[in-house]
Amino acid sequence: MTSARELVVEADGGSRGNPGPAGYGAVVLDAATGETLAEAAEYIGVATNNVAEYKGLVAGLKAARELFPDATVHVRMDSKLVVEQMSGRWKIKHPDMKPLAAEAGRVFPAGRVRYEWIPRERNKHADRLANEAMDAGRLGRRWEPSGSTTSLDASAARNAAAPPPSGPPGDARAGAARARAALSGTAGTPSTGASGASGASGTPTAGTSAGTPGTSTAGTSARTPGSPAARTSDAGTDTGAGARPTTGDGPNDGLFAAEDATATSSTPVASGDFEAEAGALAPTGHAARTTGATRADAPASTPVQPRGTAPQGWAGPDMGAPATFVLLRHGETALTPEKRFSGSGGSDPELSAAGLRQAEAVAAALAARGTIQEIVSSPLTRCRQTAAAVAARLGLDVRIEQGLRETDFGAWEGLTFGEVRERYPEDLDAWLASPKAAPTGGGESFATVARRVAATRDRLTAAHAGRTVLLVTHVTPIKTLVRLALGAPPESLFRMELSAASISAVAYYADGNASVRLLNDTSHLR
Repeated sequence: MTSARELVVEADGGSRGNPGPAGYGAVVLDAATGETLAEAAEYIGVATNNVAEYKGLVAGLKAARELFPDATVHVRMDSKLVVEQMSGRWKIKHPDMKPLAAEAGRVFPAGRVRYEWIPRERNKHADRLANEAMDAGRLGRRWEPSGSTTSLDASAARNAAAPPPSGPPGDARAGAARARAALSGTAGTPSTGASGASGASGTPTAGTSAGTPGTSTAGTSARTPGSPAARTSDAGTDTGAGARPTTGDGPNDGLFAAEDATATSSTPVASGDFEAEAGALAPTGHAARTTGATRADAPASTPVQPRGTAPQGWAGPDMGAPATFVLLRHGETALTPEKRFSGSGGSDPELSAAGLRQAEAVAAALAARGTIQEIVSSPLTRCRQTAAAVAARLGLDVRIEQGLRETDFGAWEGLTFGEVRERYPEDLDAWLASPKAAPTGGGESFATVARRVAATRDRLTAAHAGRTVLLVTHVTPIKTLVRLALGAPPESLFRMELSAASISAVAYYADGNASVRLLNDTSHLR
């Protein structure tokens, strides 16, 4: 008789073509020790990514049942679609996936299985197994455990552990972790060498590794002097972490100081609606896109609170005035009110008559504020026209930055979400389910855009420290900058409303913290 036991199942599937040659992989781990108990992998012929992922789930659950029929199971997958559907939060509409989901649900009683989404980099064991199965299938062979290179050891358990928080400037997790360490008096003086040696205190910096770029998945903070701010993340609420003071000094005073953070907020997008230029928001029953953790090349900045000393209030050392980016979405084009995909790979439309009026209105509002010191624009015509209207009012030049361009939507350019659904259903499903899936015809994935935007952010913050810069750009770059600053989960891209000619603002401090000061302000258009 077997004893009750907790197991972890990690599963993945892939398709080289979607649909194309496909395979799955699954691994069963002991939840207490991380020991690998069983592996499963199979080449399944031509199928979609989602079908392969479901087959991997079924195989992993069956392998767990063979080991311990009375076990409780914790399933971890990097497929948001599978996790949300098996958890009952999303409907299952695709006819190929309904029977697979039903089969998975019958392996164990529902009360003994729970599901968790994990980033792709934490699902490497199952991913390698799936690729081994596809490689074997390409050679006309079956996958055999004896030929596996994944190794039956505790590596999967180490992959499952949360990575230490670190990241480039403007990614929230690193700054928040460093602030928490400073407030608790446990942070050491950092090392700057590439070897990762500890600083003067002999203790490595909490949550950082010298010279190692990191990922951004947690929250951020903004505060005014003398009062802690609440930091929210997808894991809950943490009070006071990553707090930064607002001094009111210098060119960042006024509209883009912290006092204005409550002036406007985003309006949740109604179910079934979508933001055309940033990609379609999945209607109810379809997967919201989930982009993977974005990584920039710059190493994380490090705290300066000496080990064992009490922090000086909430502020810590004076980091100077932040680089403040005022984020302006361009005015309307003819495609905007029709909610058509309009990226960098299409017709490059000009502003419509309404868009030109919006550009003049936002130019007047920014001129009245008088805080903008430089203007940087996407190379696309609609942004250049909007930037030109502001530049004429402020007497500034416009510099073009290629990294601020919109996503290339490939063959979807100029189409509505419904038209894409009708013409390219499989491609759209894949795009909604995977951050690395590109639109039909070789467009850009959201993961690719996020890397480009993060790299652009890092260049601009380094070049414009202490200054207020207007970035005239598009929906996806603006939402990506806000998401990274907040450390919000990837699906937050689909929960931000961003109107034409709207203003948002993010401040970037020298210690790596970022503060979202404004989002989707359209008061100048009313």
